[in-house]
Amino acid sequence: MNRRNFITSSLIAGGAAGGLRTAIGATGDKPALLGGTPVREKPFPKWPVFDQTEERALDQVLKSGVWNLDGKPVPEFEASYAKALGSRGVLATSSGTAALLTCLNVLGVGPGDEVIVPPYTFVATVNVVLQVHALPVFVDTDRSSLQIDATKIEAAITPRTAAIIPVHLGGNVCDVDAIMAIANRRRIPVIEDACQSHLAEWKGAKVGTFGKGGCFSFQASKNLNSGEGGAISSNDSTFLERCYAFHSNSRGRAHAGYDFSYRAKGLNLRMTGFQGAILLAQMTRLAEQMHTREQNAIYLTSMLKEIPGIAPARHYPGTTRNAYHLYMFRYDPAAFAGLPLAKFLKAMRAEHIPVSAGYSPLNKEPFLINTLQTRGYKKIYGEKELAEWTGRNQCPENDKLCQEAVWLYQANLLGPRTDMEQIAAAIRKVQKYAPELVKA
Repeated sequence: MNRRNFITSSLIAGGAAGGLRTAIGATGDKPALLGGTPVREKPFPKWPVFDQTEERALDQVLKSGVWNLDGKPVPEFEASYAKALGSRGVLATSSGTAALLTCLNVLGVGPGDEVIVPPYTFVATVNVVLQVHALPVFVDTDRSSLQIDATKIEAAITPRTAAIIPVHLGGNVCDVDAIMAIANRRRIPVIEDACQSHLAEWKGAKVGTFGKGGCFSFQASKNLNSGEGGAISSNDSTFLERCYAFHSNSRGRAHAGYDFSYRAKGLNLRMTGFQGAILLAQMTRLAEQMHTREQNAIYLTSMLKEIPGIAPARHYPGTTRNAYHLYMFRYDPAAFAGLPLAKFLKAMRAEHIPVSAGYSPLNKEPFLINTLQTRGYKKIYGEKELAEWTGRNQCPENDKLCQEAVWLYQANLLGPRTDMEQIAAAIRKVQKYAPELVKA
């Protein structure tokens, strides 16, 4: 008996627990798209999770009359999150985008500079580079991990390279050692975009603590959630104080109140007391939720690895913990009778498994091309260099990835193990009936 048959047989044998027999038996039914019964009937857990803890925390801020960062919740959250990260300090911001933008400004990145970024990430990673009128330089994706390919970073570095922004995508971790070795050797600051990877680890240390600064998002979908919000982590106290000044309209901690003498450029990117209070409440569940996601993801991977044409995202050897903001895998139509990705996703959704195709190639987005053709960019970089930018920023591996990536969201990993079995069962059902689905 091979491993795949062993796992399936074992699951059926244990079917009395949580309706497992129904999930596995569903592989013998027609897909819902062909008139069969969906694998799942009940919805996945809702997000966010909250109770009276959040209500009491918000009520306390409301009644205190101090709703901005001057109250207790924001500094208490900063201290609590710094402790969780093992970082010397944390600065709370209004969003993950604000955190990234603050770091670039404090590093002095601006017109004429280049910033290395991945093409497979949320648009904010690139938007902040454009906001300081620097030039984004894309380094191709390692399709096996869905992370930036660290082996291709050095070739993208030029005398203009002012920063590297690697992204720890989906809760997973990029190749930290390789990236930091290049950055240290070339003396280029690293800003870690850890917006999706709260408490993920590389060799036992939390991501966001390796570069000059680490940036986090607490937007509504994130594992740690306050609707909107962000943070900067750093082991460089001077850097963090400069970040504080920038995010507070250039006024440092010693120049608050009615001191209106400004010492540098800045913006208002501050977190409110309400956000800080929600985050403190949400942190009371973070460790338990992370453990649940992790265990479910390990179990799901053990099943999906046995399905031909399904390749779960690889972890680099130094990854000691994945935060699983996303569960990502690659889909090969050849193992599904040529069923296109779009139809695979449609069939899975009909089984009540909420899957997504993920990101499109960011380096090819029309808004980016249009931005580089504006008057300001032409003045800074010249028409010849901008004309060569497209050829320089080809990412063929990422183009392939965008045709094969499939995502599940973090809330899909918060339920019982039987949820994972139903996800695997739905994929097997679609695969079994793929020839009919192709014709339908």
